Amino acid sequence: MNPAISAVTARIIERSRPTRRAYLDLIERERDRGSRSRATLGCANLAHGYAGTEEDRDAMKTNAAMNIGIVTSYNDMLSAHAVYYRYPEQMKVWAREVGATAQVAGGVPAMCDGVTQGYPGMELSLFSRDTIALSTAIALTHGLFEGAALLGICDKIVPGLLMGSLRFGHLPTILVPGGPMRTGIPNKAKAAVREQFAEGKVGREELLEAEIGAYHSKGTCTFYGTANTNQMMMEVMGLHMPGAAFANPGTKLRQELSRAAVHRLAEIGWDGDDYRPLGHCVDERAIVNAAVGLLATGGSTNHLIHLPAIARAAGIVIDWEDFDQLSRVVPLVARVYPNGSADVNGFEDAGGMPFVIRELLGAGLLHGDILTVAGDFADYGKRPVVDGDGLRWEDPGASGDETILRPAGNPFSAEGGFRILTGNLGRACIKVSAVDQDRWVVEAPARVFHDQADVQAAFKAGELDRDVVVVMRFQGPRANGMPELHKLTPPLGVLQNKGHRVALVTDGRMSGASGKVPAAIHCSPEALGGGPLGRVRDGDVIRLDAVNGTLDALVDAVEWDARDLAECPPAAEGMGRELFGLFRGAADEAELGASAIFAGAGL
Repeated sequence: MNPAISAVTARIIERSRPTRRAYLDLIERERDRGSRSRATLGCANLAHGYAGTEEDRDAMKTNAAMNIGIVTSYNDMLSAHAVYYRYPEQMKVWAREVGATAQVAGGVPAMCDGVTQGYPGMELSLFSRDTIALSTAIALTHGLFEGAALLGICDKIVPGLLMGSLRFGHLPTILVPGGPMRTGIPNKAKAAVREQFAEGKVGREELLEAEIGAYHSKGTCTFYGTANTNQMMMEVMGLHMPGAAFANPGTKLRQELSRAAVHRLAEIGWDGDDYRPLGHCVDERAIVNAAVGLLATGGSTNHLIHLPAIARAAGIVIDWEDFDQLSRVVPLVARVYPNGSADVNGFEDAGGMPFVIRELLGAGLLHGDILTVAGDFADYGKRPVVDGDGLRWEDPGASGDETILRPAGNPFSAEGGFRILTGNLGRACIKVSAVDQDRWVVEAPARVFHDQADVQAAFKAGELDRDVVVVMRFQGPRANGMPELHKLTPPLGVLQNKGHRVALVTDGRMSGASGKVPAAIHCSPEALGGGPLGRVRDGDVIRLDAVNGTLDALVDAVEWDARDLAECPPAAEGMGRELFGLFRGAADEAELGASAIFAGAGL
């Protein structure tokens, strides 16, 4: 094992010792209660639980086999989740094949950041994760289930499903993905049309045709954003069937992987000799594996928020220092858009997650001794193929395209693509894997904004046509729910293409699809409540230095400390945002997960 990764893991274990022990004690108590729950429920309680499932009622009454609770995020507004339409009925059949039963325990919301991006609904995006966690917990409270299958893929859905289900960590649990849509127009071509639209060179009709050409069918979007980073993480944590992440919807392979997940759940319950509860699968080593996978593949910056929140739900404490230390020793082995030209289908064809896991394991960069839902973690370094009416797994071989995937011994970069920045503007993160190295340092006058629309207006008026650091403040979780600011990428990209030195500094988030413009994000403490972004004024020279890890306003220290803080705009209303005031008020800092649901939970 790489000594630096061992050291980070050891620090996390030591830091988490009291909270992890409390968590493990909790799920042990819950197992003691849960193992008797259906048998001890009253007859009227059981009758209510069984009333909607006439086909399986007789089997359920015996209490002799696992009853699987399905938590689904199906809707047909979100392409990635539209594929789940028939999954529950299929999963019930597959459960019967091995003597088990299955029921839909509940549904969770699944909003699409791609639809809400740049609009008021995006201010509910991050808190939808917490809502999903709460909804998952409600679904599993009925005491009717000995295992759980989680149907979810996209940005907040997988973290939310895990955060909720980890509080039922005594249950064996498998995540069942649906896979990416097939490739449409190339992502770079789509991005180019977006920039042309921002410059006024093409109209809305051309832009819409390009967008529909990219997002054209059921399945996840094909760029390597938060949704597909989720699937990578579930593989390196051992929570999928091996190789399940990126098989396309509607294929025999996808169906057989989902079928195998249901069959496997029935094998890992507490009544057998291979009990694999979720709370033991998600331990400190699995969390480190998720962080290593994130860095090695250049994944979404959103997971610098989501992974700490998932870890906290399991009693584990990680911080950005852990990511920073890991980034120094984890090589970048994949280039997938926006960190390259290929999409996830190209990544899968080149070897995908089996290749990545085999390479990282062989280099001592992943913990191979984690408890997975399937078998040994080495099994995740093999590629699934359909064999008759079942599956077999085989070695993925060499990379099918070394412009997309490289061996750990010959990476694109010796380090991962993440840095922590610190200075008089606080503490922030930057993803540099897609940023040209000559732009890792930007020093330019600030232009301060509180609203994305004002940035767009200033861009169109030519006010930003120069070297500039755009400061977007009051975008943190307590101010407005920490929306993604991906809509700023095209205009800032245009300015950078003109040769200007451009950067973004914000206490908000950027999309997992962001890339070439240097962005210091998740600035903490956020501007609301006294964070230093509240002191920045138009014209202050800001220096963002990803080489040395600094982020500073180059202002005399005495003057800086004496400045009044800017006033936060009033909380917005409409689109239901007023209903989430409780979440905003209780949210913690981004580095802790930017969550409200841990307040008062002892986590």
